[in-house]
Amino acid sequence: MLIDSFKVEDWFNKYEKQAKYDLADTCIESLSINDLLKICEIPYSYLNKIFDKKLNYGDIHGSQNLKLGICSLYENQNPENITITHGAIGANQLVMLSLVEPNDKIVSIVPTYQQHYSIPKSFGGNVHLYFLKEENNWLPDLSELERLVGSDTKLICMNNPNNPTGSIIPDEMLEQIVQIAQKSGAYILCDEVYRGLKHKGNPFSKSIVDMYEKGISTGSMSKVFSLAGLRLGWVCASKQIINDINLQREYNTISIGILDDYFASLALENKDKIIARNLEKLYIGKKILVDWINSEPNVDCIVPEAGTTAFVKYLLPIKSVNLCRNLQNETGVMLLPGETLEIDGYVRVGYGNNFEQLKRGLEIFSYWMKNQK
Repeated sequence: MLIDSFKVEDWFNKYEKQAKYDLADTCIESLSINDLLKICEIPYSYLNKIFDKKLNYGDIHGSQNLKLGICSLYENQNPENITITHGAIGANQLVMLSLVEPNDKIVSIVPTYQQHYSIPKSFGGNVHLYFLKEENNWLPDLSELERLVGSDTKLICMNNPNNPTGSIIPDEMLEQIVQIAQKSGAYILCDEVYRGLKHKGNPFSKSIVDMYEKGISTGSMSKVFSLAGLRLGWVCASKQIINDINLQREYNTISIGILDDYFASLALENKDKIIARNLEKLYIGKKILVDWINSEPNVDCIVPEAGTTAFVKYLLPIKSVNLCRNLQNETGVMLLPGETLEIDGYVRVGYGNNFEQLKRGLEIFSYWMKNQK
């Protein structure tokens, strides 16, 4: 099976280890096991119980505690609506393995994670890209989307909150997207790995699975919970869809790690504390970024409303791949080129991690841009 090169991951593999100032990272500062135990107010001595755990396969589809914790992130879901995967990357792939057949029409809203169009394309799907536009605040034009979806679409793929733009689809617009899908009978796969990091009000936006019987939500412990090292994700959908996904899952997963299950369950039991910690960090990083945008004449940006990244437009006559390559080679500052996300003329900036690096990296980027003219 032929598949396109994964542009974002290829870029990270090539440049991340050499970066002096990594401004491309999408995670909020990761938690250590000690950090997690401290937040959850569990004494270090409790680790002895963990050391006694048998490293067997554990619960094949995820423990009941873990599934109940994930259910708490939704409005009307039960453990039967959940299956556990190797990260959201595994969740998205399993959904497509279960749904997409050759010649099926797939509409993918971009920019997004490349899985959402390259995987169905590799299966022989008839993939159509719908491009979000900056002038619409990185939100879909519903009349354009409806024309593209038509009456013959099998699956609509999107992510909300959006990576890289940080836009978030309002509830009313989500309802209208559901109505568009219903006319075609299409499934909606919504990658919701940043759901829980809305910057104002309730940090949890509406989930597609709570709004639509053919809605499918994928999520993970990586972004919202700062536990990317657990490599744990999930699919939340109707029982029938989960049953179909589990048929595919038996061939590529068996179970996730028993310790991953344990620590994820612990984090979900204490989700409010972890999310409060992470939002506080995001506010700090976002202020640094917005202050820089407002003071830098060579960039423009729709300020993100959720998540950990911003999609920054630069006002230089250079391809984003060349800009990012030259910038890092000359200064050590790493940004992600918009071309890897199918939209050139932009760079993705992450602002949830090392704030000294963020501030210094942006200063260096400004100085570098001045010297390009």
